[in-house]
Amino acid sequence: MATVSVKHHQMFIDGKDVDAPEAYEIRSPSTEELVCTVAKGSVTHADAAVDAARQAFESGSWSRMAKEERSAIMVRIAERLGDELEELTELEISANGATIRQALGFHCGLASPHFLYFAEQALSYEFEQSVATKAYPTLSANTIVREPLGVCAAIVPWNFPLVLGIWKIGPALAAGNSVVVKCDEKTPLSLLRLAQIAHEEGVPAGVLNVITGDGAQVGARLASHPGVDKVAFTGSTAVGREIMRLASGTLKKCSLELGGKGPVIMLDDADLSYAIDGVLFGCMLYSGQICESGTRLFVSRKRHDEVVAKLVERASLIRQGDPSDFETDMGPVVSARQRDRILGYLEQAKADGATFALGGGVPEGERFAKGHWIQPTIVTNVTNDMQIAREEIFGPVLVVIPYDSLEDAIAMANDNEYGLTGGVWAQDYEKALEVSGRLRAGTVWINNWHMIDPALPFGGYKQSGVGRELGPDALGEYTEAKHVHMDLAGRADRLPFDMLISAPG
Repeated sequence: MATVSVKHHQMFIDGKDVDAPEAYEIRSPSTEELVCTVAKGSVTHADAAVDAARQAFESGSWSRMAKEERSAIMVRIAERLGDELEELTELEISANGATIRQALGFHCGLASPHFLYFAEQALSYEFEQSVATKAYPTLSANTIVREPLGVCAAIVPWNFPLVLGIWKIGPALAAGNSVVVKCDEKTPLSLLRLAQIAHEEGVPAGVLNVITGDGAQVGARLASHPGVDKVAFTGSTAVGREIMRLASGTLKKCSLELGGKGPVIMLDDADLSYAIDGVLFGCMLYSGQICESGTRLFVSRKRHDEVVAKLVERASLIRQGDPSDFETDMGPVVSARQRDRILGYLEQAKADGATFALGGGVPEGERFAKGHWIQPTIVTNVTNDMQIAREEIFGPVLVVIPYDSLEDAIAMANDNEYGLTGGVWAQDYEKALEVSGRLRAGTVWINNWHMIDPALPFGGYKQSGVGRELGPDALGEYTEAKHVHMDLAGRADRLPFDMLISAPG
């Protein structure tokens, strides 16, 4: 039987494709079939990428380029991301198991508009701000200049590699930095293509480098590398703590977008004809593998049974199957390891006394004999102290927790180490705004979920992260503020020399 050849993908360092002695396989989460092989980068490749980024930064080929030209190049990249949407989507879903509808709408569909936002910020961001003439401590003109940091490392997760990569690459490039991107081993393909597009559209060699390899070696090297000025990471809180520890050795800047356990508070006046589907959308999109998902639903005890019954009715209609089929609502989870991790949480929940109103295992049927599948699951009889209510599961699992008073609901919502997102479902907007103001979370949605605007900041409270991505705040994360003081006195007797030198005569 003839051997079927698969494509081999190389890294992108200093404007060139770079291979490695070792490679790893990427297999479809849906069928477990071999998709391609990818060069397995090493610490040596990380060092080479940092060196290339440093040389490019110091040369000024990008860092000192006129902002108009930098913006124009980034606009062209954004346009290419739109033109190649179908190809990028194919690369993405082959590796991460997202359905084609989700990938076109979120995973890759957001890439072009989000990159375009940062292309516009490259032109409109206030990199230089003049301050009114100061008379104290001396007469002077003062300017605040926002300058690029230098070399920025971006460590990107597997769930939304292209768009989450752009959340780091976009502001870094807009501010004039050079970037080294470390892809997750499971999903590097779309970011490798982005690097090629950027180079083709005029980003100089060494300014954007994309490497692969094991996080424990390659990612750790970037976090601790003395030649890296900033590290941006999206992933688990546990790994984020380690990234911060490694970065502390050189006091490099960090921005960390970490775990979440999004609380959803449903008020008694919520319109269930809208809220039920909204809650499921907030939790089940991409099989629940989104850090900002709404995974804890707090509903009043008097409406609990009605809400659970309607959730089960609607969630039972979710179609699982081939991610490339437009009729499919939910694909697999990304790996066997992830599936087994989720099943472990469900087993523990059962042992703790929770019950499954829906799901709780692997779907049956020949279609699901291969691949990494989990049923949409709704867990009831949950208390807020159970493991399943406290830890990030990263799967299609919604826990429903009853409350006796709104004060009780808010207290339980905030009683968690995470604070990435939260939400409120209600018809009384005044009451919903009051509740939103009391939730300790970086983003709170009212009567919606997953609505992320590139012009508005995104990030977490508490152990959900440090810093903000998106919006003008993001460029602040990739710049240093420099104060330039220009003396206007022009006379020695107007300078406070007498503090140091005795007056003549």
